[in-house]
Amino acid sequence: MSEWLTVIENWLIDYGVLGLIIVSFTDSAFSPIIPEILLLPMGIAAPDQVWLYAFYTTVASVLGALLGWYIGKKLGRPILLRFIKADKIDKVEYYFEKYGAMAILIAAFTPVPYKVFTIFSGISKVRIKTLIFWSILGRGGRFFLEAAIIAALGVKAKPFIEENFTLITLGIGGFVVIAFIIYRLILSRKKAATSK
Repeated sequence: MSEWLTVIENWLIDYGVLGLIIVSFTDSAFSPIIPEILLLPMGIAAPDQVWLYAFYTTVASVLGALLGWYIGKKLGRPILLRFIKADKIDKVEYYFEKYGAMAILIAAFTPVPYKVFTIFSGISKVRIKTLIFWSILGRGGRFFLEAAIIAALGVKAKPFIEENFTLITLGIGGFVVIAFIIYRLILSRKKAATSK
């Protein structure tokens, strides 16, 4: 399996930006190949283009999320069970129950594959506008963070990201969740104050 993935990765990198767009789109819906496989080496090789690569990756990933949503809506939970272990699906279900559609944002910063969340969003009948909104925030946050690390560290970015990215993204994801909860609390207090 890993040899097969390596062949595909090498083939995609030969296509440059088009390969990056393809892998970013398919990653959000069904592919096991993550965008970082191409985004990191391409960004390091052309640091003046890294922000543009992050943009392409984000847009393609959000469009792929729509395909994931459609797959979930049409094929339901059984499609997830064919490709993903039940405990991962249970974890995604827990995030959706606890955070609602904001779980899509959290997904961008967790080790659980993003496609599981996009497919589950279709199963859960999350509105497309909501999926797009949280996908832009989450995936954009992730890929532009990587671009920022590449811009700051250059060739040292790849080993730094590989060694620390899970910790960094979980920290940022936690910060985003806390910020959102505080925002919702402030909003609900304002509504309560105006209704008196």
